[in-house]
Amino acid sequence: MTQIKRIGLLTSGGDAPGMNAAIRAVVRSAIYYELEVIGIRRGFEGMINGDYFRMDRKSVSNIIQRGGTILKSGRSEQFATEEGRKKAYEQLKENDIDAIITIGGNGTFIAADIFAKEYNFPVIGLPGTIDNDLIGTDFTIGYDTAINTAIDAIDKIRDTAESHARLFIVEVMGRDCGLIALRAGVGAGAEAVIIPDTSSNLDALYHRLEFGRKDKSSRIVLVAEGEQPNAAFEIGRMVKEKFPNYDTRVSVLGHIQRGGKPTCMDRVLASRLGVAAVERLLAGKFGEMVGLVHGELAYTPLESAVKHHITINPNFLKIVEILSL
Repeated sequence: MTQIKRIGLLTSGGDAPGMNAAIRAVVRSAIYYELEVIGIRRGFEGMINGDYFRMDRKSVSNIIQRGGTILKSGRSEQFATEEGRKKAYEQLKENDIDAIITIGGNGTFIAADIFAKEYNFPVIGLPGTIDNDLIGTDFTIGYDTAINTAIDAIDKIRDTAESHARLFIVEVMGRDCGLIALRAGVGAGAEAVIIPDTSSNLDALYHRLEFGRKDKSSRIVLVAEGEQPNAAFEIGRMVKEKFPNYDTRVSVLGHIQRGGKPTCMDRVLASRLGVAAVERLLAGKFGEMVGLVHGELAYTPLESAVKHHITINPNFLKIVEILSL
């Protein structure tokens, strides 16, 4: 078994609030256990290009409260090829790196799992994605901040909707998974939530608009972006055509959901998982994602964390319907 002395650390894919807290936890816990940490800038692309630097206590000072990632992030077309992964492996060996901790989501873990198996290289993953769409953890790093950011924005939209008696179609992030829309919809008191994960469609919304209360001074409909571009605008267009009496507007929250200071929940989650990742490597366990299930640390093979279809709790949709009366 390879003795772990030097760990490479990177963030990949879309950034998520709390990534910096995870970086801090990995670096400081590694130092606590007398290990070295090498930061890798710009994800797998930086791994290929040798964009490495030594990290110490000071390099992670005053970052726990910052959004984004000090290691920068991105996606790598090179790493999707055998040649690119070979270059990455050679760079790691040249820099005497014994293991990798990678913070990211689905795409990150798929790529990391291929690399780990191809070169029998120790890899541990930390779930950093605002979508909360990984198996093996109740919450991913960044999800709590994203839904709180969304709710804050929706509350502000509600103010202007109330002032003008408008119906707002609000689009939140969630290309393959509607968990941001679903939870933010309950928290913001939305009249309807339309997500890609279920057979939810416009019929239920039409029925609510036609037969629901007429004395409401505002209505909020949350839409997960899905795979179709301009989903909210298309839904807004159809609603306007069917209900011209409603003053319908569309608002796309976009990338504000990725930014901002992480919530306390995300900071604590990232800190717990960062320490656990280092300890897992020292225990000789690799090829896993570290998560938190029912408040306890959980370890899931990388391939199992991403091979899934998230099951939406139908009670959430029912709650939206009940409370929208």
